[in-house]
Amino acid sequence: MPETPKGKFEVAKLSIAGNPNIGVYIHASDTYALIPPGLAEKEVSIIRDVLDVDNIVELTVFNMKLLGVLVAGNSNGVLLPRTITDEELRKLKEALGDVNIAVLDTVENALGNLVVANSKAALVYPYFEPRVVKVIEDTLGVEAHRMSVGGISVVGSVVVVTERGGLVCPEASEDEVKTLSSIFKVPMLQGTVNFGVSFIRAGLVANSRGALVGEDTTGPELARIQLALGGGGD
Repeated sequence: MPETPKGKFEVAKLSIAGNPNIGVYIHASDTYALIPPGLAEKEVSIIRDVLDVDNIVELTVFNMKLLGVLVAGNSNGVLLPRTITDEELRKLKEALGDVNIAVLDTVENALGNLVVANSKAALVYPYFEPRVVKVIEDTLGVEAHRMSVGGISVVGSVVVVTERGGLVCPEASEDEVKTLSSIFKVPMLQGTVNFGVSFIRAGLVANSRGALVGEDTTGPELARIQLALGGGGD
């Protein structure tokens, strides 16, 4: 398995308007973070400092703030639902520059729940049509793998992965954890957020330099997340 990135990895708690489900609002990679408008200055500062990203883009999708649910991607590309407006799409293209951007022609809109990727691979909703999977691969620059995890087909909601490591829900089998590690080329561990929530993406946003977790996340959960996403899970 390739050596994981070294250096700083910070984990911090965050809530948005008192809501610990921060992952439904934020989508981030190593090069950018997409956040909804109206966040407090302190919240934006925490996001910038912990994830160590300079390019923070305020965005809505179809005037909705649930970017973590609606958007998927990695540092190479961003996947958007077809409900995004022309003005929202134009703004994002201007903000992200050379990052690939694709609007998926599919009835599924909650792409953040259906796709999870790092720079090595993507895991996608097993019922996507082949043409949709091809667009995902071309946009993100990786091979896409279709599978369920722990009997859950909305894989983006139960897996979080970076260039260092990954976290997956406790329902994943031992074989599935090994398969995910092989697919993403990083060590994977099982864990929860926000006091036992298995849908970990709802309370977790991470890249290779840091992770933001919901305010209800416990000490043992924090330690597990630090170990998994900080690259210490091998």
